[in-house]
Amino acid sequence: MANPSGRDRFVQRWAEPGSGHDKIIRWTKIGLPAAVGVLLAILTLAPLDKKGDVSFILDKNKVDSAPERMRVEAARYTGTDDKGQMFELVANRAIQRSSDNPLVDISGMFARLNQTQGPVLIAADKGRYNIDTQQVAIDGRVKVAGTDGFRLNTSNVHVDLKQRQLASQGPAEGGMRLGEFRANRIQADLGEHKVVLDGGARLKIVQGAVR
Repeated sequence: MANPSGRDRFVQRWAEPGSGHDKIIRWTKIGLPAAVGVLLAILTLAPLDKKGDVSFILDKNKVDSAPERMRVEAARYTGTDDKGQMFELVANRAIQRSSDNPLVDISGMFARLNQTQGPVLIAADKGRYNIDTQQVAIDGRVKVAGTDGFRLNTSNVHVDLKQRQLASQGPAEGGMRLGEFRANRIQADLGEHKVVLDGGARLKIVQGAVR
C-alpha cells in the first residue's frame, strides 16, 4: 500500500480525538450561543440609549404610579363639531398627568377648524386640552385667522372646539369684513365670524363693507 501523502496525514491528525478540530467544535458550541445572546442584548438595549429614537418605556404594572401617564411629542387630536365639520388640534408637546384626568397640558398649540367658507386657524404657546369635552383653556397670547380677512389677537382664552365658540379674559383686537374692533374682553362665534365686544368697545367700520 502506498504511503499516505502529507495532506492525508494532516487530515488524519485533524480528525483524531483531542485534535484542534475537536477544540474548535467545543468552542463553537459555547461561543456561538453566547455571541447570539450578546447581540440580542445590544439590539434590545440600543434604543434605550440617550441618542436613540425611543423616548419612554411603558410598564403596564407601573402606569398608575408613574408621575406622568404619557408624554407625547408632536401630538395630534382630531374630531368633529356639532355640525359634523372636522377640527384638528396639533401640539409640539402634550402631557397627560394621570389616566383619571382628561386634561392634557399642551405647548406649541395649533388648531384648524374646517368649515364651508374656509378654515379658521388658532395659534398659541400653551394651554390645557380636555379630551372629554373637547375644550381648550389657553394661557397667554392667542392669534386667530379666518376667511374674509377675519383676524383676532387676544389672551387667556377658552375655546370650545365642538361649538366653535371662543371667550377671552384679556383685551382683544382684530378685524373682519365689517371693520376693525377692540375691547377689554370678547366672545366670538368662529364659525359665523360674529364677535361680541365687552368693556371699552371700539369699532371702526369700513365704508361700503356691508353692501
